[in-house]
Amino acid sequence: MTLPKFVMTREFDAPPALVWRTLTEADLVQRWYGPGVETVIHDFDAKPGGLWLNEMVMGENSMRQRMEFTEVTPSSKLVMLMSNTDANWNTIPSPMMPDWPRVLLTTIALEAVADGTQLTLTWEPREATEVELATFAKAIPDLDKGWGAGMDVVAEIVAELS
Repeated sequence: MTLPKFVMTREFDAPPALVWRTLTEADLVQRWYGPGVETVIHDFDAKPGGLWLNEMVMGENSMRQRMEFTEVTPSSKLVMLMSNTDANWNTIPSPMMPDWPRVLLTTIALEAVADGTQLTLTWEPREATEVELATFAKAIPDLDKGWGAGMDVVAEIVAELS
């Protein structure tokens, strides 16, 4: 099976350095990541080898995620490995979708364009089984809903900060 890949592109009416802040300052990330749920950031260190430990609280339940930053190029590129975790931040299968890939490579690239910044987000499974790849591929048409809602909030934050 060909490696499935989700790609989303958004433009923001702000320079890359301002959009970058929304991706790398924990208080701003907490506002847009996981829109519609309470997001709690337990650790956020945006540097190569740094961790982002995230909890999305949905009523009585929580979903925890661990992101390890592998590349951080200010105002330009952010690369991380994302996974679901248990309460001790150990990688586990997704509690909501057991056949979801255990690790996703997430790349966010920012590029200056005439009227601001173009953000390109790429999400691809890493070390996934055939079943996990098929599950991810099937979900691709709907992935823009969650990421897109988050990017709508990024646009609001950028407008506030401008």
